[in-house]
Amino acid sequence: MNRKAIVENVKRRLWAESMGRCMNPDCRAELFIKNSDIMEKAHIGAYCETEDNSYENLIVLCPNCHKIFDKTGFIDENIVKQWKEIRRNELENFFSVELSSFDQLKEKVVPLLSENYSIYKSYYLSGNKFLWDKFEPQILSNNEKLKLLFENNRTLFQQHSYKEYSNLELIQKFITHVDEFKITRDDGEKLREVLFPQEINSIFGIMPVTDYILPSTESMEELIKVLRKENLIDEVMLGIDRPYILLKNREKIFMDDTPRVRQLYYDKSCFRKTGVRLESLNFALKYLRSRNINFTYVNQDSLREIKVNDINIVFVYEYCLSRTFLSCMSPKPNYVIVNLHNWNGSCCISREALNLADNFEVKLLTMDEFYGYINEIK
Repeated sequence: MNRKAIVENVKRRLWAESMGRCMNPDCRAELFIKNSDIMEKAHIGAYCETEDNSYENLIVLCPNCHKIFDKTGFIDENIVKQWKEIRRNELENFFSVELSSFDQLKEKVVPLLSENYSIYKSYYLSGNKFLWDKFEPQILSNNEKLKLLFENNRTLFQQHSYKEYSNLELIQKFITHVDEFKITRDDGEKLREVLFPQEINSIFGIMPVTDYILPSTESMEELIKVLRKENLIDEVMLGIDRPYILLKNREKIFMDDTPRVRQLYYDKSCFRKTGVRLESLNFALKYLRSRNINFTYVNQDSLREIKVNDINIVFVYEYCLSRTFLSCMSPKPNYVIVNLHNWNGSCCISREALNLADNFEVKLLTMDEFYGYINEIK
């Protein structure tokens, strides 16, 4: 007699709940080994007697435990049902927890995301459909754990009233993807509305994305200060296409890896009001490098003041640099102050500010003037 096929949503639920291990609590053997899986779906009540393919009558076991249960009769059906309950509780208790910090969450999440990415890269991107089909259940299992972790730790993610600026919105998108991926896994034609958001790997520092540089130089300076205090920074590199912070473990935090930088700002309380736009500052420093002009930072925690040939240059970003603004700065004599906001040439600096600059013995420059000044001092 031909057996009835197990309904796909039942398979998916079993795969996800198994956590990739035999559901016998005294065994817990890994079910995904090298290039294959040893997962077996066992009927709790014998199929020949019940023809029951329901979720309640199925359990995921390794071949050894399945053989012992089916062939020897040494294990009572009620015991096997308890195994399922134990695994369900383990899944809930282990992953449905509220953690106290993003670092704690990251410790649990990174191995799961990394394994998923490795499977995706090794089998899906290489076009190995056979092995991709074999290992998709492991992704289902990992996704279930990630979903529980994310749902119970939403407060640890940066959020914004505008969805496009919110990491929490990306987390919600991932949860939707998990549900859709589970439902459509065995469809002949997989029509998915929500693909895996690559920004999730960015948030957890697994794989950077190239996005845009968040505007606040002040926020980046605060992050640098915090990381330096934690003795993590080796170098800060600006004035290049993809500016970055190099950590002592040789890992790079790219400043245009927006989801990750947003999360770091949020986690380390570094969000500050924008005074100087970081992208504009980076552009000015790129010009210096393009002319092979070396510069150093006057203060290791400040990006807005540099020294070139013993000349202190301070960058500001003002719609129109005013006398009041300059007065509040109280610049030291012989400083050069550059207004990065180059909206209308010389009009970006008021006449009153230029007059006051003579009293302070400082030089005020628009960006157009900055280019010429740099070529003179080269």
